[in-house]
Amino acid sequence: MVLDAYRHLADAVLDPMAHRLRNVSPDALTWAALVCAGFAGIAFLFRGGWALVLGALFVFLNALLDALDGKVAKLTKKASRRGDFLDHVLDRYADVLMLGGLSLGPYCPTWLGLLALTGVLLTSYMGTQAQAVGAGRLYAGVLGRADRLVILIVAALLQGGYDPNSIKALGIEPFQYPVLGWAMAVFAVLGNFTAVQRAVSTWRHLS
Repeated sequence: MVLDAYRHLADAVLDPMAHRLRNVSPDALTWAALVCAGFAGIAFLFRGGWALVLGALFVFLNALLDALDGKVAKLTKKASRRGDFLDHVLDRYADVLMLGGLSLGPYCPTWLGLLALTGVLLTSYMGTQAQAVGAGRLYAGVLGRADRLVILIVAALLQGGYDPNSIKALGIEPFQYPVLGWAMAVFAVLGNFTAVQRAVSTWRHLS
């Protein structure tokens, strides 16, 4: 995953936050992340700058809480297989809520949303299936969850500030396709590519 190279920078910010949240249940943070994903999905159903800003904000909160729940669990020695299972299950529901909102909203056709959602879910499935067959948990690939969330946040903010008339005033022909639509196209292509990457890696490990 592209953002793995910057994990140490994120840890410098997340570790102090996790310390402050040490009295909060890690599972509560996991559920809160899901709620934020739900609000993001709802925001993406609507057209307009404020809806997109709110959508980006809730995606950011989902990413933040998803990063903090595991850190708090380790810090407080509450890490468990149940907690890890809950985290993975709710992450998938969060993906469905956020991308489902985009798929049903005004920024991309439903068929493209379904392709993007398929790629995202299969990417995660291939990672856990590798572990299930004894090949170890796979996080490798060109498009991981952190990458997707960053792209989604940036695309939502760009979409919110995108004004075709201002672009035309600069003498540039504006894109006819929404920025969030392009983001979903990236998820559709790179998500499925990452799923295939992980499948091939697991196959080779088992041969």
